[in-house]
Amino acid sequence: MKRLALTSTLVVLFALIGAMWVYALFFASKEVVNEINDRAWTERAEMICKDAATERIALADFRPITDAGVDALLERAKIVDLATDTLDQMLLKLEATKPEDAKGQAIIPLWISDYRKYIGDRRAYADQLRLGSNVPFGESIVLGIPLSEKLSTFAADNYMKSCKPPMDLSI
Repeated sequence: MKRLALTSTLVVLFALIGAMWVYALFFASKEVVNEINDRAWTERAEMICKDAATERIALADFRPITDAGVDALLERAKIVDLATDTLDQMLLKLEATKPEDAKGQAIIPLWISDYRKYIGDRRAYADQLRLGSNVPFGESIVLGIPLSEKLSTFAADNYMKSCKPPMDLSI
C-alpha cells in the first residue's frame, strides 16, 4: 500500500513538473519585462552613457592611499562629486529625447527616477567623506535588491551596457 502511494505521488509530481515545462517552453510569454521597442533610443542612450563613462575614467585617481596625503578624504569626495556630475549630465541628455514606443515612454522615466535616487546615494557618500568618515559606499535597497542591480538589469535588458551604474565606489 505504501509503495502504491509513493508511486502515485511520484507520478503526479513528475506530471506536474512536465506540465510546468511544457507551459514554460511553449505557452509562457517570451517578452522581456524591461525591454523597450525603440532601438534607436537605446542606441543613442548607449552612446550618451559611453561618453559619460569616458569622462569618469579620466577622473580616476590610482594613487595608493598612503600617498594621498592628509586631505585624502576631501580629495576623494571631490572626485566622487565630479564623477556623479557626469551621471547627472548623462540623465539630462537621456531625458532630452523620449522613446517612440509607449512602453519606453512609461518605463524610462521610472528608470531615470531610480537612477536619481542612486545619484542621491552617491552625494550622501561624498558628504560622509567630507565629514572625515571613511565608510564603505552604501546604496539604497529596493524590493530587497541593491538599486544598482535594478538599474544594471534594465540597462542590460535594453543593450545599454554603458548605462549601468559605475562600480567606482564599490571597492
